[in-house]
This record gives sequence, structure tokens and C-alpha cells, in this order.
Amino acid sequence: MSYNERDNDKERKEALDQVANGMRANRREKHENHTRKMNRLWMWLGVVILIFILLFWIFGIGTAEDIMGTTNG
Repeated sequence: MSYNERDNDKERKEALDQVANGMRANRREKHENHTRKMNRLWMWLGVVILIFILLFWIFGIGTAEDIMGTTNG
């Protein structure tokens, strides 16, 4: 193998390494963006569920008081 062929092989390997590293970085960035979106989705879903539980609790107490005929105050 001549000196020129070895230089070409090194250049090819370096270029392939750069492409592979770039692909890994892109995949990592996409994964982080997807994870961030999913975390945000779960957070809002939890907020909506908590609101429904709070409303159910508030109106449940009022309905129970109406059935028993008691008032607070």
C-alpha cells in the first residue's frame, strides 16, 4: 500500500467518523425533543385530571349537603 493510498484511507475513515458522529448527535437531539414533548404532554394531562377531581369533589360535597338538607353557615 502506498503512502497516498494510506492517506486516502485515513481521510475516508475520518469522514465516515464525522458522519457517524453527526448522525448520533441528530438522533440524540430528536430523542431529547421527543422526551421534552412527552413530559409536557403528561404534565398537562395531570393538570386536567386534577382539575376534574377538584370539580368533582367540590360539586360532590355540595350534592351531599343538598341530599342531607344541611348547609354550612
